[in-house]
Amino acid sequence: VLIAACRLLFSRSNQKSTTMSYSVEQRAKANSLEYRLFFKNCKGQYISPFHDIPMFADEAKAIFNMVVEVPRWTNAKMEIATKDPLNPIKQDVKKGKLRYVANVFPHKGYIWNYGALPQTWENPTHIDENTGFGGDNDPIDVCDIGSKVCERGEVIKVKILGTLALIDEGETDWKIIAINADDPEASLYNDIEDIRRLKPNYLESTVDWFRRYKVPDGKPENQFAFDAEFKNKDFAINIIKSTHEHWKALVTKKVEGGEINCVNVTVQDSPFFSKAEDMETIVKATPPCGPPSPVSEDVDKWYYYQKN
Repeated sequence: VLIAACRLLFSRSNQKSTTMSYSVEQRAKANSLEYRLFFKNCKGQYISPFHDIPMFADEAKAIFNMVVEVPRWTNAKMEIATKDPLNPIKQDVKKGKLRYVANVFPHKGYIWNYGALPQTWENPTHIDENTGFGGDNDPIDVCDIGSKVCERGEVIKVKILGTLALIDEGETDWKIIAINADDPEASLYNDIEDIRRLKPNYLESTVDWFRRYKVPDGKPENQFAFDAEFKNKDFAINIIKSTHEHWKALVTKKVEGGEINCVNVTVQDSPFFSKAEDMETIVKATPPCGPPSPVSEDVDKWYYYQKN
């Protein structure tokens, strides 16, 4: 059972003539500081989910790949480790402790499958003309509103529907709103207003979630550009394409990325390109998979907070 839990396989077609599938390998104990989730391609070679998974699943149909970091209803704040070699998924840490998102009534954990688009980067030195702030130094975030609860590390195909511009502690933090392209109702959703029509109050709940989720940690409410109004699909795709260009500059070292680790096995014009067979050493430096560590009961606590 433990071996099965440590080696998980998710396969996805990219709607082209070729099929791309990815697997994940857990290292160390879940719910620990050492925990890492590494990615492999269909050949079993270790890859970076940040740099080696294509942004587009089907460019002609505007279908994108999304790396799921946090399944819906869960609390552990998992993220692509941009500073680690091969950029595995790990749990965010604040003041030496694992970070869990609080349950702010009426929400339980994340209210969407939450993750990122590969091969995108919100450049902190680029002042966004829409918000007046630099980027948050991460791949662009995605909220999947589909009905399926995904698995951590799953790579899914998504349709872009719109975006919300969060201003998080003085940084531009775009939240792309999308739906799993394999969702039974995906054909009904083609732009942001379809969510408002078919899932009443979901967009308002999304704003409420992002506004208040840090308040239990003693922080003020988050702010938004555009008075917290969602922008449509075309606007969102333009933002995504811009972050893709910033990623290209990052991985080819046309701009300095600071501590970001750009080791990859697919971008051959990148100075960080490495041979796939050399990546196993990076993975083996992390302890092998073990039984999960216990989680504090405080993670399930519910916070009642009156909005200002």
